[in-house]
Amino acid sequence: MKFIGMNVCKERLAMKIEIDDNTLIDEIVNRVVGQLTPLLTNNSNNHDNESMTVDEVSKYLKVTKSFVYEKIHKKEIPFYKVGRLPRFQKKHIDLWKFNPYHPSLNIYNLNINGKGVKKNERTV
Repeated sequence: MKFIGMNVCKERLAMKIEIDDNTLIDEIVNRVVGQLTPLLTNNSNNHDNESMTVDEVSKYLKVTKSFVYEKIHKKEIPFYKVGRLPRFQKKHIDLWKFNPYHPSLNIYNLNINGKGVKKNERTV
């Protein structure tokens, strides 16, 4: 390994190193790939945008299905419909669990303690 030089810019420090040993290069590549692989595959395992059914939500929240249906009927839980079936986004259920007044949930017109927006009511 031979140090070639350093270039200093306002925003970053660039360093050039020349490596003659191929086994060292292979080891560096394997370590970098080993550290990047979980980060890249973790995005595909990220289920925040996962669409959930009533059954899945009831299991996730550890409540009965009738509780979930009651919340749907009263519009107290963030949901949308696919045909006539209610569906839930996991990230919105997580938000709702911790803060039912979160601004990201406004798209659902939730009726929290009678404070929901009625159909014909306009907000300015």
